[in-house]
Amino acid sequence: MIDVNELRKGTTFELENQLFKVLDYHHNKTGRGNASVRIKARNLRTLATIEKTFNSGERVQDVRLDYHNVQFLYSDGDLYHFMDMQTFEQPAIQKDVIGDSAVFLKEGVEVKLTLFDNEPLDVELPMNVDLRVMKAENAVRGDTATGVTKKVVLETGAEVNTPNFVQEGDLIRVNTETGEYVTRVQE
Repeated sequence: MIDVNELRKGTTFELENQLFKVLDYHHNKTGRGNASVRIKARNLRTLATIEKTFNSGERVQDVRLDYHNVQFLYSDGDLYHFMDMQTFEQPAIQKDVIGDSAVFLKEGVEVKLTLFDNEPLDVELPMNVDLRVMKAENAVRGDTATGVTKKVVLETGAEVNTPNFVQEGDLIRVNTETGEYVTRVQE
């Protein structure tokens, strides 16, 4: 058991037989009353987000999670297949566990897989991935009235806004958390 004052962003805990990961944390201390801890957490099984307030001194059940480095192999519909880098096992994970960041997965990318009792709960992608531009609009000379960005389609099907100088065939780096263009990569 851990005190709710020890909860921080990224901490995983068990409450009412459900696993939650803390997304946001606020500690409030009023003048004469007890302190309270307000969290926003995501249920790791149903992916629902909740907000909960605890009184200072309450306790929640901490959980021991396993982390494995896995490599993305392929997807077939809603299942994404990975290979454990140490045991060579090949777990298959539902698309809803991966979430919106699935559009940045390409063959060979290494990710961190979070497991609880051999149940995959979460996949953490690297901060940046390098992807090839498959389709890019041609930049129109002098078209700078609305900014100098254009939408490109990457090899995984993701769409990203990039500067006008990015062309088809270029390798670009994309931030997986924000989905934004970072830089063009020299090959």
